[in-house]
Amino acid sequence: MENIDAIAALQDPVRRRLYEYVAAQGREVGRNEAAEATGVARTLAAHHLDRLTEAGLLDSGSRRLTGRSGPGAGRPAKVYTRAAVERSVSLPARDYRTAAELLAEAAEEAGLDTGLFASARRRGEALRDSAAPCGGFDEVMEVLAARGYEPYLEGDLEEHADAGPRVVRMRNCPFHSVAERFPPLVCGMNLALLEGLIGEDGPVRARMDARPGECCVVLEDSKNNEH
Repeated sequence: MENIDAIAALQDPVRRRLYEYVAAQGREVGRNEAAEATGVARTLAAHHLDRLTEAGLLDSGSRRLTGRSGPGAGRPAKVYTRAAVERSVSLPARDYRTAAELLAEAAEEAGLDTGLFASARRRGEALRDSAAPCGGFDEVMEVLAARGYEPYLEGDLEEHADAGPRVVRMRNCPFHSVAERFPPLVCGMNLALLEGLIGEDGPVRARMDARPGECCVVLEDSKNNEH
């Protein structure tokens, strides 16, 4: 019931826009910023942001948005980030997470990593719209977004044009709960799946680069992976 109530909170269109905006930033968001980004009044934004916090979909805190401290720095403002807890609804109740964890545990104990990675790569290839690999970063971003990875380009495109490789990171791991318990197995599976999904011979390649709170895989220019 708790999950149903939380997800039901997103039925309001304004509330949903605010949640999606905060979730997409990957950082703390203040009321003024959220209101301006979604085109609503600050008081209305504050009301809905607090309701989302009560529903467990957002976490809230306070800090000085000016970055200053001491006298004249202003009062701390309320800020919001997406809550780390997962929410899902299944009617009637299903428990796929336990099944996934049991299968992962069995695969790890039996040393089935190689077979799992090969299966994941084939599944990724089957999910591709064409036999050709992804043609570039725009297509990769679309593919990843469609699979729920919430991709974002690290840094600025103009900055990376001369300064170094372009890197796509992902704020969401679709396998997060199982990956927490079996990181080498599940992260390796995820890497193989993405290699199959984007293609291993195209202009963009996947590699491991784990960061707290994000997907363990990143995508970058193929030329930066050449040895």
